[in-house]
Amino acid sequence: MIEVKAFTKKYGPLVAVDDLNLSIEPEHICGFIGPNGAGKSTTIRFLATLSPATAGDASIDGYSVRKHPRDVRRIIRYMPEEFGVYEGMRVWEYIDFFGAAFGIKAAQRKGVIDDVLELVDLTHKRDDYVQSLSRGMKQRLCLAKSLVHNPKVLILDEPASGLDPRARIEIKELLKELRRMGKTILISSHILSELADLCDSVAIIERGQLLAHGTLKDISRKLREHRRLEITLPDTSEKLTQILNAHPDVIDFEEIGGLYTVNFTGDNEAIIELNQKIVMDGIGLLTIREQETDLEDMFMQITTGAVQ
Repeated sequence: MIEVKAFTKKYGPLVAVDDLNLSIEPEHICGFIGPNGAGKSTTIRFLATLSPATAGDASIDGYSVRKHPRDVRRIIRYMPEEFGVYEGMRVWEYIDFFGAAFGIKAAQRKGVIDDVLELVDLTHKRDDYVQSLSRGMKQRLCLAKSLVHNPKVLILDEPASGLDPRARIEIKELLKELRRMGKTILISSHILSELADLCDSVAIIERGQLLAHGTLKDISRKLREHRRLEITLPDTSEKLTQILNAHPDVIDFEEIGGLYTVNFTGDNEAIIELNQKIVMDGIGLLTIREQETDLEDMFMQITTGAVQ
């Protein structure tokens, strides 16, 4: 759906983004993360057809951002971190205004307004003035405005910025629902913990260069020399200790109160065989799973390595 090819952006001698290549599958949410000044907003503004490239190009649903910006604008919607809401307008009037701007006929706009307000759970605020809404509600209203022309792609810059925990959860659930509806979403955020269970993939950028892109599990495996398993039992088991000490794929392990953390070099089949061995030996296994790297730890490990 989104293909960025050798995108480069320079401001005089400053290289803001250097030869960036990125691919995002349809109906996926991709988290775009990096420190301030890394090149996130520069890339997003280019994809939104708001800033020209120095070199390279991108395509969205087959349309070139550089050659066919009007076609791109018909299928995307960009929501910046700082957005305008017009005071003195009621909620429905705000949506109606943007529906008219997108060329939706008056006879159709009422249905569109009803649909998008229901989607973002603002139907009960339909006749309230925009300035009376909380920040979280304004954020959802801006997202509703972005959906009036039913875009295929949403490009969101810090959509949860400044929101309280409840509002962040609501925005996250809304984005998941939009993915289920077939939207492709590129989301920039500093709140890494919010992205971990939301995104299908993440792209990590630092100093204008893409350092990593893929699922959290794929990136984690590239960072680690081995896998880490968590085996949970009701209590310490001498039998399991013996099995792990004798297993050729176990590098080492530690145990605390029935939780065994195992550094493991085997493949998926080896994990299945280990699971079967534990069960067949009558050990009271509660769970066995592969431990995933925390996104914040992953981000620090990748960006620190890049700086060094």
